[in-house]
Amino acid sequence: MKSIITTLAVALLVLLTACLNQTRNEKTVSVASSSETVKQTVGHETPATVIVTENRRPDVGPDSSDGEAVFTGVLPKIGPYPSYPEAWRVQQYQYSVPMNPGAASNIALAADLSSVGGAYMRQMYAPVEVDSEKYIHFDENGIKVVSDDPVSTFSIDVDTASYSNVRRMLEREGRLPQKDAVKVEEMINYFSYDYPSPKSLEMPFSVITEIARSPWNPDKHLLQIGLKGYQSIPANRPAANLVFLIDVSASMMSNDKLPLVKRSLKLLVNQMDSQDQIALVAYAGAAGLVLDSTPAAERGKIMRAIETLDAGGSTNGGEGIALAYSVATEHFINDGINRVIIASDGDMNVGTVDHEALKNLIERKRESGIALTTLGFGAGNYNYALMEQLADVGNGNAAYIDSIQEAQKVLVNEIQSTLLTIAKDVKIQVEFNPKLVAEYRLIGYENRILNREDFRNDKVDAGDIGAGHTVTAFYEVSLVGSGDTLLPELRYQSDETSQSSSDFENEIAFVKLRFKLPDATSSEEFTQSVLTSSIVDSIDKASPNMQFAASVAGFGQILRGGRFTGQWRLNDVARLARAAKGIDHYGYRSEFIQLVELANTFDSENHYSR
Repeated sequence: MKSIITTLAVALLVLLTACLNQTRNEKTVSVASSSETVKQTVGHETPATVIVTENRRPDVGPDSSDGEAVFTGVLPKIGPYPSYPEAWRVQQYQYSVPMNPGAASNIALAADLSSVGGAYMRQMYAPVEVDSEKYIHFDENGIKVVSDDPVSTFSIDVDTASYSNVRRMLEREGRLPQKDAVKVEEMINYFSYDYPSPKSLEMPFSVITEIARSPWNPDKHLLQIGLKGYQSIPANRPAANLVFLIDVSASMMSNDKLPLVKRSLKLLVNQMDSQDQIALVAYAGAAGLVLDSTPAAERGKIMRAIETLDAGGSTNGGEGIALAYSVATEHFINDGINRVIIASDGDMNVGTVDHEALKNLIERKRESGIALTTLGFGAGNYNYALMEQLADVGNGNAAYIDSIQEAQKVLVNEIQSTLLTIAKDVKIQVEFNPKLVAEYRLIGYENRILNREDFRNDKVDAGDIGAGHTVTAFYEVSLVGSGDTLLPELRYQSDETSQSSSDFENEIAFVKLRFKLPDATSSEEFTQSVLTSSIVDSIDKASPNMQFAASVAGFGQILRGGRFTGQWRLNDVARLARAAKGIDHYGYRSEFIQLVELANTFDSENHYSR
């Protein structure tokens, strides 16, 4: 039946095209029926008929680009959208592109024909498979018994991609995210907190601790550890050597990919000073230098180079990364910022597809002082896992750009923290007092856990803090005698093993941080005790910083299934966030509250809202 419908639709389109040609300056130059053409373009082999029609002024030659090519045909509609549950739907399409050789490769981008007379509405659908986004599976951190395992060690994380990616799923796609897309620490760290600012770069970040009853379990307490990086005035920022590495493969065609990349990079270019240098490398089937390193003062030249980017072909990410680092090395600025910024959906499918080889290359290059930041774009085939891993080994951060507003946040409002590293290899180690704390659980940071012996090993890589960055971590702890421990006591455990020296009987925990200054090879260490006198008996009495961060932590955990949040629901998340919203300069906190309320309406019967 479908083949009959397809045949009739094609016949009708051929007839319509013939009629239109008689009333307009058009000429049908080819009619093709090929499953291979569609397979190359959208990644699937399926029958399709495409009519290619020239639409030129009659007074120009056949090689002129003054006109457009119109592609009309029967193609499958594809998209990771809830309103299109079927993987394939036969749909009539028409799409016009500027005349150029090989323009037929653009047939995957098409718009629905809205009238025979030629008024067209462009409605873009990305040529991607349903549910092909890639995330690393992980289980949430479990509960630790202090008498067995009193020390917790992890690397800090300043990535924010998870939050904006989750926002995209909630707002644009109208669905709750899959669990592995939710990384609680990245959601918490998407927001800035009003922690005290450090005085100088000698101690490049401030450290605060706070402890209050857990909002989702009043028999437990939350221990908050907060860091804030030093931020100098923008005029004192070192010169920057930036290389934009842009994915221009066919998978980047849709409006939320390459067109958004171009608009985002223009925002960043406008923030650069005359002392800065910018280069542009593009990669698809092969990599090429679009713009050699150019002074930022030549803004018009850089903008024109960005505008020339066009999508098409497969994705040779490995070759692109190698070329970008080569350009960055050639124009290296001593005592400056040297960074490669990759903008991609992460769908690397030709060339060096061995991701370990890519990470090894980036790891070698970071030792030379060139960092890597990743900006993720698009939906459906977004490879979050790879983009995050590349940023981690590249001493950079991973962001996800779902809108021009997010580009404004990352590349304008937070430009200092995005580009300028003020401390590297930052590690946190917390030792809990077994006399006062029975159990603990680190919330988030699952892929940042370090071995205890890694803490003082300067060869072990860890996260970096940018200028003005804030980093927040939570432990949920059960105090001795609280009656809410989840793990049974051991039969043969000696009481003596759980005793601490009386010298530390007022210390709940001992927090240690290690870090390297940007140009240093050895670490410095900072310590701070958490005292019983700092405990507050209600989350409502905690600081607004802690209350809001706790609401975000609760939201992330609930989206992952709420294994540890008991009967706490999304209504409770929104209530706590509203109370702690405070001054909201850019509206990020207000938007968070709206996201929580939106998630609460998707399915009135799910356990999130009951």
